[in-house]
Amino acid sequence: MLDITYTEPKAKTIAGARDDWELVIGMEVHAQVSSNAKLFSGASTLFGAEPNSNVSFVDAAMPGMLPVINEYCVEQAVRTGLGLQAEINLFSAFDRKNYFYPDLPQGYQISQLYHPIVGEGEVLVDMGQGTARLVRVERIHLEQDAGKSVHDMDPNMSFVDLNRTGVALMEIVSRPDIRSPEEAAAYVVKLRQILRYLGTCEGNMQNGNLRADVNVSVCRPGAYERYRESGDFGHLGTRCELKNMNSMRFIQQAIDYEARRQIAILEDGGSIDQETRLYDADKGETRSMRSKEEAHDYRYFPCPDLLPLTLEQDWVDRIKAGLPELPDAKKARFIADFGVTEYDASVLTADIANAAYFEDVAKGRDGKQAANWVINELFGRLNKDEKNIQDSPVSAAQLGKILDLISSGDISGKIAKDLFEIVYTEGGDPAEIVEARGMKQVTDLGAIEAAVDQIIIDNPEQVEKAKQNPKLAGWFVGQVMKATGGKANPKAVNQIVRQKLTF
Repeated sequence: MLDITYTEPKAKTIAGARDDWELVIGMEVHAQVSSNAKLFSGASTLFGAEPNSNVSFVDAAMPGMLPVINEYCVEQAVRTGLGLQAEINLFSAFDRKNYFYPDLPQGYQISQLYHPIVGEGEVLVDMGQGTARLVRVERIHLEQDAGKSVHDMDPNMSFVDLNRTGVALMEIVSRPDIRSPEEAAAYVVKLRQILRYLGTCEGNMQNGNLRADVNVSVCRPGAYERYRESGDFGHLGTRCELKNMNSMRFIQQAIDYEARRQIAILEDGGSIDQETRLYDADKGETRSMRSKEEAHDYRYFPCPDLLPLTLEQDWVDRIKAGLPELPDAKKARFIADFGVTEYDASVLTADIANAAYFEDVAKGRDGKQAANWVINELFGRLNKDEKNIQDSPVSAAQLGKILDLISSGDISGKIAKDLFEIVYTEGGDPAEIVEARGMKQVTDLGAIEAAVDQIIIDNPEQVEKAKQNPKLAGWFVGQVMKATGGKANPKAVNQIVRQKLTF
């Protein structure tokens, strides 16, 4: 088990305010379901295709075309709910959410309001230094995405790309349990990590397949505690929704600005209008988009074209049995099995591909040494070259062989770094490279002793100084390593130098 201290959420102090205020945040994360086909049609979900090339008659709302549910998207939503330890509703149904969008040909969105597929769950959010926050998930429902309006191709008209229309989304709705911009970003990071482990969403915010709507409000100290005790939202301040946030940095900046904006209005005697706002990253401010609609404004009613979903418990149980090891469990196992620190385990498990790579390297080897090489040498170089683990020129097998050569004494740590650079840039089998290029470490004690003797003979003044100050023995070690081209066994060199200088 992880050694984690669970702490109650604590509001962030808003600098510059005349009075004390608490910040309350709830999030609606829209996660695109990883599926080759859309929610109600067989059209492709391939990103980057030519505009309007992935559009079926259903997506275009042609007369007489009826939606047909994609079972795999339902399975992915159930898998997500199970991964968030949520209640799976064996009965759920689709509703029509009526509103006009130029890139939604039907004139309504098929969503789930009254009977979502997933009920209450939770996300454990790592906050560092062994602390975590528990954010409650209220519900997850399935819905179709809208298309995309393009406004920058012509000064006089807009264009519509319907490729995204009908793509399956999971809307993951949290309770207002988040208390600071940093916690909000950490929540999205953890949620994205879990989704990627489950394989239910790619989580690529740049491609738009993970977006967040952030509900921000401010209230007086103690109001949040009263809400938690009673469940009455009336204790919290009027919220504003920040729409379509697609960057952790922008999420934090937008929340910070919006909190300050609301406090300034309230402290000047004004009131907050419930509305939807957009964040302008260039100006670093939010601006009004429209008044915030309520459910009755959308005229929700059951979708007449789709039957309710009735799931069998056995089917849900089979999905649960096939869930992968999730991040928290993997992190705890890495700490227990490989002896790595909590920080290193967090870095290694942040991405499922990184975790798999490390586990291949560490299998049957020193876990701490493997973690050090994977994090510092490999990840450091990949970050510098702007590559991810899938593009690594050094395979797990190659890095493992480098570690084996260190353990066997064939190469030193310094030689290993030179070898890593060769493998990274040129490829090849590490053992064959060491043999072919004469990189093998000198372990012949006689040869090392001869090198030490020669350095001592050539530097009598340095010998006298070293006898007065034993710390100067390191100079002799460095000279021997230089004389042997860095191939001498450092441990053996240290021992022989100290023996010769009688320390």
